[in-house]
Amino acid sequence: LAYIKSRAAAVPEGSWISVRQIFITRLKEQRYPSRAELDAVAPKHPVVFSTGPDAMVNSLALSLSGIDKNFVVTGAGLIVRDPNTNEPTGLLRGGTKRYLKSSSPPSRATEEDRIERLHALLRDYNAVGITTIVDRDAGAGDIGRYAALRSMDRLPTRVAISHSVDASQDLDKVLQAIRTVAKHPFTAEDSQLRIVGIKTYLDGGMLTGSALMREPWGVSSIYRIDDPEYRGVRFIPPEKLTAIVREAVTNRLQFTAHSVGDGAVHALLDAYAEVNRELPIRDTRPCITHCNFMSAEAISSMVKLGVVADIQPVWLYLDARTLHAQFGNERLRFFQPLQTMFQAGAIAGGGSDHMQKIGSLRAINPYNPFLGIATAVTRRAKWFEGALHAEQALTRAQALRFYTRNNAYIAFLDKEVGSLEVGKLADCVILDRDILTCPDEEIRETTAIATFVGGKLTAGSLDGLLKQ
Repeated sequence: LAYIKSRAAAVPEGSWISVRQIFITRLKEQRYPSRAELDAVAPKHPVVFSTGPDAMVNSLALSLSGIDKNFVVTGAGLIVRDPNTNEPTGLLRGGTKRYLKSSSPPSRATEEDRIERLHALLRDYNAVGITTIVDRDAGAGDIGRYAALRSMDRLPTRVAISHSVDASQDLDKVLQAIRTVAKHPFTAEDSQLRIVGIKTYLDGGMLTGSALMREPWGVSSIYRIDDPEYRGVRFIPPEKLTAIVREAVTNRLQFTAHSVGDGAVHALLDAYAEVNRELPIRDTRPCITHCNFMSAEAISSMVKLGVVADIQPVWLYLDARTLHAQFGNERLRFFQPLQTMFQAGAIAGGGSDHMQKIGSLRAINPYNPFLGIATAVTRRAKWFEGALHAEQALTRAQALRFYTRNNAYIAFLDKEVGSLEVGKLADCVILDRDILTCPDEEIRETTAIATFVGGKLTAGSLDGLLKQ
């Protein structure tokens, strides 16, 4: 609120003020600001307080967007209303880009600036031991910047890409977008830069209170939920989802969707099963992105269909406190159930869901792989006593596979990287300690002495080792 007030003093009246990716689960207060609080600090500026797919906005933002008690939602998303007056409370669950008429001043960053910042980010990935990334939501501009770095011989990591596709469009447009991606020259096999599939959004977020759950969320002051039957938000209806998956499989593209809640996970698995009855899907390595709330049935279905998952342990580390307060211990029994997945033979890979900022621990979300490995091994979280369902912890060896070999499979790079074997590319990292034997509390302190991609030193130095 202090930051928004400072911006209101700095920019002309009527200018939009936007803060993004401020997750309420990670705030001391564990709640959204209210519409009234935003009005108080910026009465003459439209304000958007975005927490990912959801947002709290102030009165002026609602007014300028024409959102009042008579406003009709025509697509995905939910406008939360006062049950007594039907007036919007200011909370939008999804649909912020569709319904808000916000604007922002043109960026002063040039394309060259963006390329240089991307290069700096990838180099920082190298510095913490990362050799390959999967960009799960890349548009044409993003792909062009990766290509520019490769053309200059300055692409320091391998990159597998899921091309973003807006599933809120009419179905014909979505299907055509998938066909266009399939014809992109970067879909050809390439160990350095390749489009492997497409990405859409099936539900909202657990950090914002809009993930699609099989059981009600429960009334919550944290997430501003008043409806005891509220189960979250679904963005793609069943028949449309099945048609989109079918088109991706037909075009030999890996399909994945942002699917956080167990309702979304089951919905996506239902679509995969429906398509698989007529068209085998296993070879496309269909994926579920985030896959946080699971069930034994969902895991069994994943194994049967050949569905993989990319999961981010940092969400457990940063958000277990709030999730436990909201759902209780029993309902979190299948939250990131990594050991159950490994025992069942499901293939899951560890990642970060990194969004903003350079810096492996200051970023949204932190991309330090050793924090992720430590969390997968200990199930311990920030501001949370004990371990969250310790029976789901991975062994050290499993955690290494989670972050290496499994990820290589998910990225269609398992023949080239992911393990140290004769005939594979020399992607490897030298660490300052043995993470298979060091104390639990030291795993997250691990640093990379040197990182190699294709046998080339991309970060660190061997000087100290050579002297020893």
